[in-house]
Amino acid sequence: MSSAVFDIAVKTIGGEDKQLSEYAGKVLLIVNVASYCGYTPQYAGLEKLNQKYQDAGLRILAFPCNDYGAQEPGSNAEIQQFCTRKYGVSFEMFDKVHAKGLQQHPLYATLTKAAASKGEVSWNFEKFLISKQGEIVAHFKSSVSPDSPELIAAIERELAK
Repeated sequence: MSSAVFDIAVKTIGGEDKQLSEYAGKVLLIVNVASYCGYTPQYAGLEKLNQKYQDAGLRILAFPCNDYGAQEPGSNAEIQQFCTRKYGVSFEMFDKVHAKGLQQHPLYATLTKAAASKGEVSWNFEKFLISKQGEIVAHFKSSVSPDSPELIAAIERELAK
């Protein structure tokens, strides 16, 4: 089954091209991240989600973004090193993108226009839950932590389908 999300091409943090269609059949949690944000400690919670649900089919896709408070100024190599050393991040990291504005990445243009979305991304660490079929299921604002019952319940519902 094709969906707008699965039609999008992205680059990994290492510069490799990747089609999101490669994730068909997996539940995705797409997060715009930053290294110098009050929400940066959410990396630890995201890694816990990754460890707990990866074998069940969850994939966390992190997209560094410097749009909010210029809190992600580093290069891709610096970002990856920070995430690995400080938080032990093992989930997938991607090339720095714009989540808003004239240079908004096609992924974020698609995510923010979906019916399940709460509109534009307003800060770092907003989370979009994507079904195994590539449908946008939910949009969680930054204040919803990775260990929040609301987010965990939504992930578990999608994994069970």
